[in-house]
Amino acid sequence: MRSRSLLWSFNYAIEGVVYALRTQRNMRLHAVVAIAVLAASLFFRIGRVEFIAIVFAISFVFVTELANTALEAAVDVATQSFDPLAKVAKDVAAGAVFVAAVNAVIVGYVVFFARIGDVADLLLNRVRHTPAHITIVTLLLTSLAVLVGKAITRSGTYVRGGWPSGHTATAAASATAIAYITESAGAAVLATFIAFLVGQSRVENGAHTWPQVVVGGLLGFLIATLVFQVSWF
Repeated sequence: MRSRSLLWSFNYAIEGVVYALRTQRNMRLHAVVAIAVLAASLFFRIGRVEFIAIVFAISFVFVTELANTALEAAVDVATQSFDPLAKVAKDVAAGAVFVAAVNAVIVGYVVFFARIGDVADLLLNRVRHTPAHITIVTLLLTSLAVLVGKAITRSGTYVRGGWPSGHTATAAASATAIAYITESAGAAVLATFIAFLVGQSRVENGAHTWPQVVVGGLLGFLIATLVFQVSWF
């Protein structure tokens, strides 16, 4: 009987955690962040003391969030109308969660800042010297040009309708980027064919007309050509 009571106490505790995860948005957010931080701990191979600090900070946030959830439920049971003291109780409990979160941010900053900075610098240096960087700039400029075009013509939205076709512009810019990067006629033809299919699908589902699709394709091609020519110059 005693062992059963101990087992059930663990079951009730797990049910409490599950309830908080199901009903509290902040609890779910804390869980996602905790998973990301623990994964980063493995990736950066942090030391034992730093890992203990990370685990303590995560646990502290979880404990305060669980206590806050329990206190809110208790207050809601105790009173059904507005009570200044009930507000104080909830605000103080929320303040405890806030303090725990700030503590976790500080711990994460101390542990990861230098490591993330080194990795970020390395990645940025590599990206600047790769065609992927130029391609991203091309797609961003194309998207911006589409937004400007639709704002000027005051027609449709970015994802449907109006001048020019955003999907076709993006597909054409991508196809042009593939052609410049690979310097392969076969890859260029295949990418252009896929871009054409994108434009055709926009016409068939009634989102755009052929002139809107053609203008979008020309816009994507011209922007991609300009970006790649300038970058290589």
